[in-house]
Amino acid sequence: MSRWWKPRRGALVMIAVLFSAGAAVRLMGHADVIARAAFASDGEAASDDLCTPQPAIAELLADLKARGDELDAREETLTGRAAEIAVAEEELAVSLQRLTEAEQALQDTIAAADGAMESDVDRLVRVYEAMKPAEAAGLFEAMEVSFAAGFLARMNAESAAAIMSGLPPEMAYAVSLSLAGRNAGVPTE
Repeated sequence: MSRWWKPRRGALVMIAVLFSAGAAVRLMGHADVIARAAFASDGEAASDDLCTPQPAIAELLADLKARGDELDAREETLTGRAAEIAVAEEELAVSLQRLTEAEQALQDTIAAADGAMESDVDRLVRVYEAMKPAEAAGLFEAMEVSFAAGFLARMNAESAAAIMSGLPPEMAYAVSLSLAGRNAGVPTE
């Protein structure tokens, strides 16, 4: 071995002795706790004043535990409610889809009925236009003024004029007023 190793070896030993002495001093302060823990029986818990919390700290820990339990219960309740809301949203979506389908079916039915009615009215207009004006005027005289005006508005001008000339003057005047006022309520802008 070389000569430089021997003096350093003594320094290492000295450092090890100092560390051991420091550890011994620290352990001496807690010797009673270590002894009680080492000699405690299996069923008997080692009691030491260092591990027992003070009453204020124990009360704080109990309050924190109670608050934690309360928050856990609330979380469980909210999770249950979230599941109920999800189910209700699904049911609402299905109901909304059914309602949309029913609305579309109703609109289709109304459109078909409107189309059929429009077709019937157009056919009647053609029938009245094909009739002799005197015969058609007799029918129009028996109609309500607004009803007669509706048919006359759809007819070509020549047929409507021929029928209007066969109506009594009061009826012709009332039909003319009805025709002139039909679009009076329509917005101009």
